[in-house]
Amino acid sequence: MTDAGAPPNPDSAGNTPYRVLARKYRPSSFDDLIGQEAVVRTVSNAFETGRIPQAWILTGVRGVGKTTTARILARALNYEMPDASVKGPTIHMPTLGVHCQAIMESRHMDVLEMDAASHTGVDDVRQINDSVRYAPASARYKVYIIDEVHMLSTAAFNAFLKTLEEPPEHAKFVFATTEIRKVPVTVLSRCQRFDLRRVEADVLMKHLANIAAKESVEIEPEALGIIARAAEGSVRDSLSLLDQAIAHAAGQVKADAVRQMLGLADRTRVIDLFDSLARGDIAAAFKEFRDQYDVGADPIVVLSDLAEFVNFVTRVKVVPATADNVAYGETERVRARDFASRISMRVLSRMWQMLLKGITEVQAATRPAAAAEMVLVRIAYVADLPTPDEAIRMLEQNGGASPVVSGSSAARSGAPAAPMASAAPVASAAPVRMPTSSPTAFGGAARPQMAAPAPDPQGAAPQLRITSFTQLVALAGQKRDLMTKGALEGDMRLVRFEEGRLEVALEPNASKTMISELAKKFELWTGRRWTVIVSNEQGQPTLRSVNQAAKQEHARTAEADPRVQEVLSRFPGAKVVEVRRLAPEAPESNINADYGSDDPPDGSDGDDL
Repeated sequence: MTDAGAPPNPDSAGNTPYRVLARKYRPSSFDDLIGQEAVVRTVSNAFETGRIPQAWILTGVRGVGKTTTARILARALNYEMPDASVKGPTIHMPTLGVHCQAIMESRHMDVLEMDAASHTGVDDVRQINDSVRYAPASARYKVYIIDEVHMLSTAAFNAFLKTLEEPPEHAKFVFATTEIRKVPVTVLSRCQRFDLRRVEADVLMKHLANIAAKESVEIEPEALGIIARAAEGSVRDSLSLLDQAIAHAAGQVKADAVRQMLGLADRTRVIDLFDSLARGDIAAAFKEFRDQYDVGADPIVVLSDLAEFVNFVTRVKVVPATADNVAYGETERVRARDFASRISMRVLSRMWQMLLKGITEVQAATRPAAAAEMVLVRIAYVADLPTPDEAIRMLEQNGGASPVVSGSSAARSGAPAAPMASAAPVASAAPVRMPTSSPTAFGGAARPQMAAPAPDPQGAAPQLRITSFTQLVALAGQKRDLMTKGALEGDMRLVRFEEGRLEVALEPNASKTMISELAKKFELWTGRRWTVIVSNEQGQPTLRSVNQAAKQEHARTAEADPRVQEVLSRFPGAKVVEVRRLAPEAPESNINADYGSDDPPDGSDGDDL
């Protein structure tokens, strides 16, 4: 049904002016509203039971039908037939009534529409308050429709309160807004609220197909899906895009023409780009992106479409029935099912996060294409890398050996696909006491080695032997638990250490909640039970303080050297900042390699001259 107005009058040349589809097919009754079943059901029940409120407030995104619904409400409240067969408000309006034509054309004297965006002052509201006292001229109710009501000033809202709370029996108010949070609570509490929802893409597709058939326009189903998704739930936007697509195609509306009109990338090519990234094939991803860029695709649009497809695959993985949505093309649905069955949720989440950040970077970059390529490099590089917990699990399953690097990762990095060397086993030793004077107690020359885990003869999980406190700190570094490592180094003073038992004294600023978690972590890491005790004894100095003292001692020793003194004398104000070893050091243990730092895992700075 078209809107209840008569066709436009012909101009002087006898031609009928063209009306855009959004106006030509504007709903004029509740039966024409699409995607708003909850609103229709509530209003229908209210009219049938006579429980009609004095004010409604309609909220929702642009184009979902707030103003149109307000006019339909005004028409339903005042629906009358010439034979007086309708005695009261009704939602059943099969034919035009006495007042319908004027109401839908916004020219009825008892249905007053006001745009609050241009009438924001208290004087405009006072005019409404003055006129609301008078009975309607011809209709059943005097209806006031205020669009964008959130634009009213605070004084205007305050002037409305008393009228809203106790309006005359013949007056009804219908408010519409896209910013419901900006409407005062005092106003909201006096209105019955309706949230108009976004229209689903498949519902929009059916609506657009019906309109295209009425307009005798041939349009591909895939093109309808593209328009429906681009409208993002807005009926008005979808009709405007359909109008534009019909004019752009000048004939049959094809999907490629709509993509070109909207500046979208080819969905099949976007899926091919996603496939290359998921396989970690940077060369193929570069070629596909450059091909799209050369034909005019915007890098930001390409990444946005890629993020949309990642989201679609994720939804298909969580809810497989999502792939049945006809708003997506057959190729998208089939390949999304395939990707969802093969790609883990963590990889999809990681791609989504990197794309979101990458789109922001590309928007701010002076060379968007180059920035987009770097985003693709990051995504492809980490496509098949294990997550931290997966890497730890693989380390534990391999008995301490690092996981084997996959072929694609090795090819990208230029490294051979071979496992890293595991820590060498050493014999167990007596507990190590931490001297305060030895600069090499925690330095590189005295780095502790952890014993290799010995398999349990009964088939239990392998146990890792820890024979010193420094080995425990190194283990925390290997597990990449930086909070635990930092607490062991700087917040705890060793009192006693035995295998499976740790007794420490806490620094004044140490976290008390950390102690309860240490035993669980140690048991998880080593495969044996641990007891952690807080002692009242003084204990030995913290690892961090010992390392700082050793560093200062190195600096003092260097400053005492005659050659250094001569240099310092020639450069006033100069001082020794750091002492480094010039001779090449032996390769670090696997623990340091896993920790990913130049510092030894026991907390020393490595300057153990």
